[in-house]
Amino acid sequence: MTPGKPLEGLLVVSMEQAVAAPTCSAKLCDAGARVIKIERAEGDFARGYDAACNGLSTYFVWLNRGKESICLDIKQADDKALLARLLEKADVFIQNLAPGAMARAGFGSAALRERHPRLITVDISGYGEEGEYASMKAYDLLVQAESGLCSVTGRAEGPGRVGVSACDIACGMNAHAAVLEALIERGITGRGKGVAVSLFDGMADWMNVPLLYFEGTGKAPQRIGLAHPSLCPYGAFETRDGALILISIQNEREWAQFAANFLDDATLPQREGFRSNVERVAHRPMVDAHIAAVFAARTREECVAKLEAANTAYGFVNGVDGLAKHPALRRVTVETEKGPIAIAAPAARFSDGPRALGPVPALGAHTDKVRAEFAA
Repeated sequence: MTPGKPLEGLLVVSMEQAVAAPTCSAKLCDAGARVIKIERAEGDFARGYDAACNGLSTYFVWLNRGKESICLDIKQADDKALLARLLEKADVFIQNLAPGAMARAGFGSAALRERHPRLITVDISGYGEEGEYASMKAYDLLVQAESGLCSVTGRAEGPGRVGVSACDIACGMNAHAAVLEALIERGITGRGKGVAVSLFDGMADWMNVPLLYFEGTGKAPQRIGLAHPSLCPYGAFETRDGALILISIQNEREWAQFAANFLDDATLPQREGFRSNVERVAHRPMVDAHIAAVFAARTREECVAKLEAANTAYGFVNGVDGLAKHPALRRVTVETEKGPIAIAAPAARFSDGPRALGPVPALGAHTDKVRAEFAA
């Protein structure tokens, strides 16, 4: 086994497009699995989302490193037979076509596992395979809206979109974790299993706190922009020179330190409206106004010095330009048909060092190779 590639030797066949399924297969590929990505003749439509990476799509470059791209039309007998031969050798089969599409084509997950007992199948959908929403198209922002995520995101004036594909990414991460569990189980039992993950289920899980809060109180958490609905003070404040600093107070000990060392008022935590988190949340406008006045009288540099003296958790509200030059940002380079691209590194770090990531494939770059390898 190559160091850092524990899934080496596994074959993943993925009939995938967009973000959710490619997120799952990209992580398996990073860990050493061979991923054969099946695309239509026109390609994964994520290839056309934008052209910001030297003419290539940001989404596609991010999520398809290391994979082999082949173009198949499984309505054609020869291509259908090739897919069947691929699945005879596969350890994992991932698909995120419309619910029922693969079954109609003769590749339903249950039937595949009957024919290939060691196969792990992964069906990714918007709202699951059954029920009145099963046939609904389910792109990321639609599911953000349906799941209630938009209702707890943004400012009081109205709901907002989370600025990244949160539902897609959560779904792909859930699928990845489930595949690893299924591989461990197969190592014990010798049998594969089916995994089904939907965008909606993934986001509903993330929405448990707002859901339980609503059912316990009858009130949904308020949208309050760069603040926290359950904690105060927890929000962004502007300094005299225009910087925006976000602070987080998690408990009464931190509040007392902040009051004494940043606000220069050790008696504030004994004052009505400031005495406990519950009181501060109930009097948020008053508390925030008091704190905002102190921030506004100091420069960013002065505020940082005082915050560190108070041992207060803080961060700067950066734009994407701030991320691009952030000292904590780690990058890795992937090769593409248009040259190398430096992407943000995968989150997990391992003691045996960073993993090399494979190149991003051109459309159909491996079709001839795979056809020859899996010829009848």
